[in-house]
Amino acid sequence: MRSPSLSAADTVPFRDPALPMRKRVDDLLGRLTLDERIAMLHQYVPAVPRLGIASFRTGTEALHGVAWLGVATVFPQAVGLGATWDEDLVRLVAEAISVELRAFHRHRPPVIGSGANSLQAWAPVVNLLRDPRWGRNEEGYSEDPVHTARLGAAFCKGLGGDHPAFLRAAPVLKHFLAYNNEDDRCVTSSGVRPRVLQEYDLAAFRPIVTAGLAAGAMAAYNLVNGHPCHVSPLIERELRHWAGDRELFVVSDAEAPSNLVELEHYFDDHAESHAAALKAGIDSFTDHGEDSATPVGRLREALERGLIGEEDIDRAVRRQLSLRFRLGEFDADLDPYAGIGPEVIDCADHRALALRAATESVVLLKNDGLLPLAGAPRVAVIGPLADTLFEDWYSGTMPYQVTVAAGLNEALGEVVRVDGADRIALRSRSGGELVVDVTDWGAGMLTLRDPATCRYYSLQEDGSLGADREMIKTWFVNETFHLEPVPGGVLLRNVRTGRYAAADGRFTAETAADAERWERELLHDGTAEARAAAEGADVAVVVLGNHPLINGRETEDRRDLVLPAGQEALLRAVAEVRPETALVVMSSYPYALDWADEHLPAVVWTSHGGQETGRAVASVLLGAAEPGGRLPQTWYRGADELPHPLDYDIIKAGWTYQYHRAAPLYPFGHGLSYTEFAYSDLRPAPESVSVTLTNTGTRPGTEVVQLYIRALNARYEAPLLRLADFSKVTLAPGESRELSFRLPAEHFAHWDVAGSAFTVDPGDYELLVGRSAGDIALTAPVAVGGPVPGPRIVVDRTTSAVDFDDYTGITLVDASRTTGDAVAPCDQSATLIFRSADLSGAVRVEAEVAGVGSGRLEFLAGDRLLAELPVPVTGSGYAWTTVEGDLSAEGVHDLRVTLHGDIRLAAFRFGS
Repeated sequence: MRSPSLSAADTVPFRDPALPMRKRVDDLLGRLTLDERIAMLHQYVPAVPRLGIASFRTGTEALHGVAWLGVATVFPQAVGLGATWDEDLVRLVAEAISVELRAFHRHRPPVIGSGANSLQAWAPVVNLLRDPRWGRNEEGYSEDPVHTARLGAAFCKGLGGDHPAFLRAAPVLKHFLAYNNEDDRCVTSSGVRPRVLQEYDLAAFRPIVTAGLAAGAMAAYNLVNGHPCHVSPLIERELRHWAGDRELFVVSDAEAPSNLVELEHYFDDHAESHAAALKAGIDSFTDHGEDSATPVGRLREALERGLIGEEDIDRAVRRQLSLRFRLGEFDADLDPYAGIGPEVIDCADHRALALRAATESVVLLKNDGLLPLAGAPRVAVIGPLADTLFEDWYSGTMPYQVTVAAGLNEALGEVVRVDGADRIALRSRSGGELVVDVTDWGAGMLTLRDPATCRYYSLQEDGSLGADREMIKTWFVNETFHLEPVPGGVLLRNVRTGRYAAADGRFTAETAADAERWERELLHDGTAEARAAAEGADVAVVVLGNHPLINGRETEDRRDLVLPAGQEALLRAVAEVRPETALVVMSSYPYALDWADEHLPAVVWTSHGGQETGRAVASVLLGAAEPGGRLPQTWYRGADELPHPLDYDIIKAGWTYQYHRAAPLYPFGHGLSYTEFAYSDLRPAPESVSVTLTNTGTRPGTEVVQLYIRALNARYEAPLLRLADFSKVTLAPGESRELSFRLPAEHFAHWDVAGSAFTVDPGDYELLVGRSAGDIALTAPVAVGGPVPGPRIVVDRTTSAVDFDDYTGITLVDASRTTGDAVAPCDQSATLIFRSADLSGAVRVEAEVAGVGSGRLEFLAGDRLLAELPVPVTGSGYAWTTVEGDLSAEGVHDLRVTLHGDIRLAAFRFGS
């Protein structure tokens, strides 16, 4: 959309498309007043009529379709797109989303405010799916950084388009950095040591930014090593370093700038916090909604107090203006995407693409021969997700819905549909009665629906109940309840408020003692109906899973991986009477499906796949389509105790396929086919490796060939194996194809904490090619030459405390509010280990410490005490001092540094 302009304005340099963009930006920046520039630091940027500049806003949600703006094509959730392992498909999906976004920008009014919908797309999410209990698991692609970066890059290519000067939409990578928990997310700190930071969390962002495919990034809500992400030194040190000369426009997450003071208490006042965020690299403040006066006022105060200068403001505004030029705002006549019309929204091509994406994302987890279903069987489709589709928080409004039951019905004719919900009557002692259909979503969370209208009961503002919700999709979910057993009945409790229904039926009782007792009567046995339907069918298809807004969502992590108890019971009851039962799991995240895997002949997984989910699942169940999806994350067993959600050290905690030692139920990359594939002729060559894949079955099929690397006898704790490359291949029966993979040196590299750089150690490695991380078909040894690394140099060199090789009992903290990491004990005592440290010639040691309380440091060579240094009270964790002492040491040892007391250690140095 062209900015409104005055006739005189067309002659100024920033309107001249013949000039280099940098000169045009400089000219426009120089024409803006200070007040106009400060106003541009908020999400909602006002127009500048005197220059003919339109208003501007940051951010349209576009994770798997244009969201929050009305009807749009809805593709599978990001984790479902991740399951396709198909970069070309992901690029096409993002292209369709950006085309529709262009139509919304030019032809649809915004839902909030005025002006045009933003062409800055807040997608993709490249946070890694370390913990499957994460409430936002559906938003990421994978637990693996290589897989995530490849699909994230494809998505960015699709959004941005291929024009050298103009962007179709501007991709923004979310959320920087190490963000994988929802509970208390705004105040929790992700402890990420250098190896994990460089090899894992940054590795998903780095290739995309380095390739110039991202136009921006969004900072995360959490802290990393004690630094709030919105003032993280990593924004400039890593993100912008990778970007080089390209401008990278970094936005805040919603209300996160205010959190720096109000929740995190990291700064004393908002002017100070906003100044720190601006200096750290935040260019746009998404805070206080449309109320720009408050954030802008804080920034103006920061300027008046000397906390920021005009150069800090100009730097951020320059990045915004550069983006707006690339989006064609000032060159409507040259913008190749300006002519996109509203007819592209939910067009036939996009519907076909939605079906393809949903189909390719379906994963066949287990199959003992039941699938594909042969002939025209009588099918009963059972379960809470059998005949419904759900939108998640970042989903668009589906233009239509094809459920699993509808998809099978379309292909087979009439199928039996049973949701399996119990219908109960709740009768209070005061005479009230409530008749509802009950569905279990796990953790005791139930939804109650009116049998007559199928609408959800929702808690009203006055505390009463009303059956007025056709769907659940609000930030505050008022539609979930607990039925808590008590002698003589149950208590009815709202999950969000925690309040119980009182005698008048309103949810005002704060305690169980004040709550009304309800008598519960079963009016209709949903499980019995499901069993009867299964008995009368040839095959039962049971569709279970999650509601994306309940028990695992933004702001709420899951406690475990179990299926909801009511759904598990329904499944077992159906399978008892109909052994030919296929379980279809439709979910945003993995479940522990131990019982199903042991007792059922077939198990299938799909994410919430959008409008075409049902046709996609039906085509796979019936064999019209190949199950081409592969798991993008590990599915653990129920008895497998997972690490604490806040333990971000994947190496020591044992997260993901790279470090988790127990055999999972379904490994990373797993997915079965309806045909058979043979691997042969694995042939390593300098900087490449090739393998031959043959379809030995009787029907066409798709395989995802996965190449892994393992370091043997490494001097560091190396991954069990690590994904290096992959290729998705479709072959006809009997067809063979030779696949070649590049093997650049970086595939063998690890982060060397001694040298603070990536390095490739000489030695023995193993190449592994297979169907998943747990199903390796072929291996080949590879020897890497080069000089053998020597001992770690610690004498006459400063060693950062965080550059340890191993540890016990530590927490990673911020050394100052602007930069630097340090180490502190979790509970009064901690040990750092620095392996193979050469102490030859060391006669003294000094350490940079801070003492919140008194304490001491011990330096040991193996078990021999070298020095003990008292640490004084310095007043705070940011008040640093140097302590030192004499010692005598020779030779190479594993150096142990032990911290005692409420102290922090930033670095140490041995002197000769």
